[in-house]
Amino acid sequence: MNSGTLVGSLIFAAVLVVLLAVAIHLMMRGWRRRAERQTDLIGTLPAMPDEVGAASVTTRGLYCGCTIAPEWNDRVAVGDLGYRSKAVLTRYSTGILLERIRAQPIWIPESSIVAIRTERGIAGKVVSRHGILVIRWRLPSGTEIDTGFRADNRDEYVQWIEEEAA
Repeated sequence: MNSGTLVGSLIFAAVLVVLLAVAIHLMMRGWRRRAERQTDLIGTLPAMPDEVGAASVTTRGLYCGCTIAPEWNDRVAVGDLGYRSKAVLTRYSTGILLERIRAQPIWIPESSIVAIRTERGIAGKVVSRHGILVIRWRLPSGTEIDTGFRADNRDEYVQWIEEEAA
């Protein structure tokens, strides 16, 4: 390789690195601005009650994130609600507990639940038909959000939907 080709290759590589750094910076700034816009809309999440009773359904899987209803792709960026993680979803008579790895648990009071259904996708996670369990619920601020959960065993969705219908 002659020196002209080497210099040209190094300049090209440096320009690529700078462009990549700018793109990452702009994406992070966009995520922070989205979180700032949503802060008042989301408000504070409901607190976990002292007693929840006996669990009726428990499912392991992946927490896919929350979106502002009814937009399935408008991901919530406030706090850690927008980050995917492994989780356990448990139904109690007083509500639903979503325990996430390396994130705060989410408590969904029974009185806040609007609907439980299956969907093909939520927040950039698209899977096969009826692949994601979606819980629509109302926050204390009055905003409705959808919380997506992909179970390890999708046959367990029937229990969640039947429990909601009962």
